[in-house]
Amino acid sequence: MKFRKTALALASGVTALALLLSGCSSTGGANGSTKPVSQADIDKAMNTPTTLTFWTWVPNIQDEVNLFEKKYPKIKVNVVNTTGGAQHYPKLRAALKAGKGIPDVAQVEYDYIPSFTQTKSLLNLKPYGAAKLKNDYVGWVWNQVADSSAVWAVPQDSGPLGTLYRDDIFKNAGLDGAPATWADFTKAAAAVKSKTGSYITDLPGNDMFQMISFFWQAGAQPFSYDGKKTVGIDLDSATDQKVVSYWQDLIDKDLVATDPDFTDAYYQGLAANKYASWLVAAWGPVFLQGTVKSTSGKWRAGDIPQWQAGANVSGNWGGSSDAVMAATKNPIAAYELAKFINNDHQSTLMMANKQFLFPTTTATLKDPQFVDAKSEFYGGQQVNKFFAQVSDTVNPKFQWLPFMDYVNSSYGTTLGKAIADHGNLKAALATWQNQVVSYAKQQGFTVK
Repeated sequence: MKFRKTALALASGVTALALLLSGCSSTGGANGSTKPVSQADIDKAMNTPTTLTFWTWVPNIQDEVNLFEKKYPKIKVNVVNTTGGAQHYPKLRAALKAGKGIPDVAQVEYDYIPSFTQTKSLLNLKPYGAAKLKNDYVGWVWNQVADSSAVWAVPQDSGPLGTLYRDDIFKNAGLDGAPATWADFTKAAAAVKSKTGSYITDLPGNDMFQMISFFWQAGAQPFSYDGKKTVGIDLDSATDQKVVSYWQDLIDKDLVATDPDFTDAYYQGLAANKYASWLVAAWGPVFLQGTVKSTSGKWRAGDIPQWQAGANVSGNWGGSSDAVMAATKNPIAAYELAKFINNDHQSTLMMANKQFLFPTTTATLKDPQFVDAKSEFYGGQQVNKFFAQVSDTVNPKFQWLPFMDYVNSSYGTTLGKAIADHGNLKAALATWQNQVVSYAKQQGFTVK
């Protein structure tokens, strides 16, 4: 679906980094509370005529906003569709730097949250009751927006990993379902290539977040951040090396394609049987369904291959939240908006079934109106139910750096380039590590 990580999240590197590193931060924040807000304060705020500005790129989110405004008729919401990360983050950082035109609520992806907490641009939602929402969400998702002292946003969607595969191509290669382990995947890749001429999948060099999702699934911890000035950078760990060595072998044997993803040529390859599977997040099924309609009925969903037989571990690719900006003059109403859209059951179910954002609340992930839907595109399989079960298997311990913009741009000239050029992936991984460490130190961070 449209909200995949690389399609919409990547801010333009030079502009975004210049604003980030110049120390842009909210000029407001004095309106935020450090003490628990009372129900009386909430009732008063929600019955006071107020206009909020909400920046997002979710299409037709006005439908969910209408539900909010119906419940709170004194609150009006001005929805601004920023069209995605490439425009969204530079605009947001420019507003923060200027100290004017800052929205009350803004969509922020999980990996971008540290860059905004580092500049003190987000309101701590804990005094407004956000911590009480914890048990409403999948555990690992909640860890993406909260730490021991603060809740920085309300989760909106996520992207647990699975395998979408062409059942017809797999059967022609003598395969029965998705490979259970990565060793099985290697054998399947050889069978698919020799018996059908297709590649089992594509490993693009232009998509860092897919590779990071593979690291995540393997149990790697490439990043850590203490919320202040200390970061951990471990992109060249033994686990990361294991992952890239695995793909090196498939690339060297010409068993996987290395085409850039989300291009016209890539879509044509999917439709023309060039790739027999896609290792993708839970937003993938709807995205694929709308992209290669001619292959309807031929696809199925299965688990991501495991490093150990019998294990059941996934990673995550993508996902976002709604955060309240520290500069808001209406913190209570702004938080209630972010909460309602992403926690009210009618709203989250609508977002799952109409905007196709993969849910993060446990209630929506169990709702028959979501999980029982069958898809003709996937041969009648209940794909939502499948991925809902996968969501519980994502490794809960994963952090991001406060400068993921740079990490991504550096990937494109190191490991990403090595993938595209069929070069030495382990050497490129080491170079990527060194570049990110050097950059962090240049920006005044202490590197563990």
